[in-house]
Amino acid sequence: MRAELTGTQALAQRLESLLLSPQDTRSVDDPRSDVAGVVEWFGAMQSQDLASGLWSLGARLPRLTRVDIEAALERREALRTWPMRGTVHLVPARDAHWMLDLMGRRALVGAAKRREYLGLSDATADHAVEVLGAALAGGGRMTRAGCLATLQEAGISCAGQRGYHLLRYASQRGVTCIAPDVAGEQTFVLLDDWVPDRVRLPRDEALATIAVRYVRSHGPTTRQDMAGWTGLQAADVKRGIAAAGDELETVLAEGREMIVAAAATAPPEVRRADDAVLALPGFDEYLLGFKDRSLMLDPVDLPAVIPGRNGVFQATLVRAGRVIGTWKRATGRGRTVVTAVPLRSWSSAVRLRVEQAFEPYARYLGQPVEVRFTDQA
Repeated sequence: MRAELTGTQALAQRLESLLLSPQDTRSVDDPRSDVAGVVEWFGAMQSQDLASGLWSLGARLPRLTRVDIEAALERREALRTWPMRGTVHLVPARDAHWMLDLMGRRALVGAAKRREYLGLSDATADHAVEVLGAALAGGGRMTRAGCLATLQEAGISCAGQRGYHLLRYASQRGVTCIAPDVAGEQTFVLLDDWVPDRVRLPRDEALATIAVRYVRSHGPTTRQDMAGWTGLQAADVKRGIAAAGDELETVLAEGREMIVAAAATAPPEVRRADDAVLALPGFDEYLLGFKDRSLMLDPVDLPAVIPGRNGVFQATLVRAGRVIGTWKRATGRGRTVVTAVPLRSWSSAVRLRVEQAFEPYARYLGQPVEVRFTDQA
């Protein structure tokens, strides 16, 4: 008989899967206690905005500072590339190739229309990949500006959005990837140079692997959520879940069929009024990992979190698994100022919880964080 979960239990289990549970007590021996382990647990983590991607890791690794996380990326515990949906993600370094092969193909097909709009021929795009490959050969590393200058010198126009498209295309082809910033500038390297011990997986094994990683890090979730997250077609999602076998199972959550990792058990109900508040970045898996976000966010509040519904997510404040507000930061010399905006009026007790939510962020940044409040979205 399938397990049945209330909405509260499903949300609590989802927070546990996302490594955001207030009851999370991972030890230093837990494989998810470092950058490599967290990224592998998720399979991929949204990182289009670097600062958001780093804090997504920091929020789940409270022992580490931003400096620690940047050092881990320099050690190649994970890397950034465009593995799916045409969007930058953090992925396990050794897995980048098979993830690009599995999920990046559809994005490459869609990129052809974008090139047509930009006035770029397929031949020009392929030539750009060759130029970048030659320039980075032998362990080279260039800034974004350096890559664009190299393309310009080769007679390839980078005007408008052409340059960005060509850099993305080279990574989607599995030739380059994004390396950590140097002096605040994005850098690129050859993927094969950066990750010489790459992993290749047969298609069914790759489908099963990404299914298990997605569900264990986001469950309870649905096939539709997984299709939206991976960019895979529904048939491939179904095939991946089937290939995962008894590692995944179905449950009923408020009457809806959802998928969970077989090892997962329903945790106790989320604590209520006195529960801690989480300060999460805008592009966090907490919201971006799902097509249906109704467990975490009332649809009426979507415009406050995704203004214009243009894919740009505001940073969120989360209490008992539900979004209660948004926040913005302004970093100055020696301190960071954050402005917290409620979706509904907050009591003084909740405001105190919101202030406390930024204490881990201050430790992560290594500088004081001043919290200000406004009632204006």
